[in-house]
Amino acid sequence: MEYALVQPVSTDFETTVAKLRDILPENGFGILTEIDVSATLKKKLDVTYPRTLILGACNPPIAHQALLADANVATLMPCNVVVREVEQGGVEVAIGNFSALASLMPGEKTAQIINQAQDRMNNVLKQLA
Repeated sequence: MEYALVQPVSTDFETTVAKLRDILPENGFGILTEIDVSATLKKKLDVTYPRTLILGACNPPIAHQALLADANVATLMPCNVVVREVEQGGVEVAIGNFSALASLMPGEKTAQIINQAQDRMNNVLKQLA
């Protein structure tokens, strides 16, 4: 099972990020953090890396349920949504495959909660297609 789900998109980088800023809240996710990976690598290591932005998204009700079920689930938070430029100027969006991780967790309740987040993130990817 893949640990990441990747969706190529037909829009440019800026448009894709703008769409995500609209689509994530529609699916119950707020954006807690933003990491400009390429700018950080340039600043810290003086290397050039393709344009990559990580949006740290959170759905507070699902996060709360998951934390109550298993405090260690916090190691998987927030849900990262990665926007990156790929060869020939294309753009893709990647999310974690939380369902793959859920299969490793003790307790059915935790897996069910994580799968709720996965369903919502899958919907985000579908809306970008």
